[in-house]
Amino acid sequence: MGEPEFRATGVRIGKRLRSLTRAGQVRISDGRLELLTSYGSEIDSAPVQAVRASKPWFGPDDRATADLNGQRYLLTLGENDPAPGEAGPPAARRFIEAVRRASGRGD
Repeated sequence: MGEPEFRATGVRIGKRLRSLTRAGQVRISDGRLELLTSYGSEIDSAPVQAVRASKPWFGPDDRATADLNGQRYLLTLGENDPAPGEAGPPAARRFIEAVRRASGRGD
């Protein structure tokens, strides 16, 4: 397995009103998007071409939605990218751009 194209830790992952994890991981690697718990167990994964990522119409700037395998997940990432060398999730905007880039839908 190569280096991930996108990786975020400390991400809150939820489905509808239910929180699945408060410190999960989101990873795009080898053409797949993976949602993982804080322990590394897989919540869901799909080929990145089958994933739709977007910003919710209403809500804070740190949120993004990911539709995969017929499920909609709400991801709470950071409002701003962390400073170099500091821990923290990247901005939701960067996640959406990474999905589009990896699927070949945007440059």
